[in-house]
Amino acid sequence: MNVNFPTKKPNTNSLRSLQSLSSALDISLQELEMAKNMPCNIRYKKIELKKVNGDIRDVYNPHSLIRKIQKRINNRIFKTLIIWPDYLFGSVPSNKEEKKQGIERHYIACAKKHCQAKTILKVDIKSFFDNIHRDVVYSIFKKVFKYKGDALEYLVDICCYESNVVQGALTSSYIASLCLFDVEYEVFRRAERKELVYTRLVDDITVSSKTVGYNMSQILDHIRNMLMEKDLPLNEEKTQVHNISTESLKVHGLRVSFDTPRLPADEVGRIRASVHNLEQLSKKNNSLTSAAYRLEYNRCIGRVNKLKRLGNNKHPMLRDKLKAILPKAAKRDIDKLKRAVSYLESSFASVNSGKFYYKKKYDLTIHGLIILRRTPAFSSIEASLRQRLSLVKY
Repeated sequence: MNVNFPTKKPNTNSLRSLQSLSSALDISLQELEMAKNMPCNIRYKKIELKKVNGDIRDVYNPHSLIRKIQKRINNRIFKTLIIWPDYLFGSVPSNKEEKKQGIERHYIACAKKHCQAKTILKVDIKSFFDNIHRDVVYSIFKKVFKYKGDALEYLVDICCYESNVVQGALTSSYIASLCLFDVEYEVFRRAERKELVYTRLVDDITVSSKTVGYNMSQILDHIRNMLMEKDLPLNEEKTQVHNISTESLKVHGLRVSFDTPRLPADEVGRIRASVHNLEQLSKKNNSLTSAAYRLEYNRCIGRVNKLKRLGNNKHPMLRDKLKAILPKAAKRDIDKLKRAVSYLESSFASVNSGKFYYKKKYDLTIHGLIILRRTPAFSSIEASLRQRLSLVKY
């Protein structure tokens, strides 16, 4: 089902009271009230992170209860109740129908929309999250979801830090994707009429043309006016037009001068180097069983899998190299897994197997057993623990 702007799925319930919100999120009224009464400095812990350019970015780490409620809002509201238009990507999930059609919403799919482009406009929004005011959040829950009363007021309050949205809150990316719900389609339509491709990946707006040296000033004015309606400031210095006549064109770090997106050659080289470095590390005594090696291996796997997603021909070779140097378990892992299995058995007996934390713990324990199985001397212990786990499946 294609839509022109983010819209709530038909025949879904509206929320008005805290009781209806409690039921929808499966969180007790007591917990909702507890979160509501938390002062801002308890709800979030402020962390200062240094950007690549040296500037400071404020990130806010939510309290465990705030995190729990926001996660439920994501899973029960944002992920399941919204039909998203084709021009939005990023945190936006693909629904079942889109998945059947092969429609995806990640950054690679977004970059693919701009393949064969000759001119690209990249728009940078200044401090995007910090400039999404709670009034915009109120408008989203009221006009998109049709929520009212105490439920509406509560959702706005729990998704904001004082007067705005913050980076670190679990709901912020979804709110960012929805914040232009009533003005963005008009800009998309104007771009389409000019045979331009318009996409937005959270806070990255990209417009492309198949024409060399296309004049992007008019569509940029439309985008600027759209953002002004939401009091979102444009970062003029970082908003730029790129032409194929002067440079290799990239969207979200991927080269788009082909039929499909490709990684830049230097990044492919860095991925190959990371695999080579890991091979050298694997030859050192006891490195395969170290926690540091396991961490670096997982990072390498992520980089190599990126090649697979982009159809790069180096993927099979690098994948096979990693298969030859898989991490192995140490004796300390056995004690850790025994404690994990005992914890799951106890939690299962307390009827907690349906809880999110239980499922996460179970899956992590299964992964630990896979590593344990790679050492023949530990096979009997692995089989015994796996048997115990089979009795407490979620």
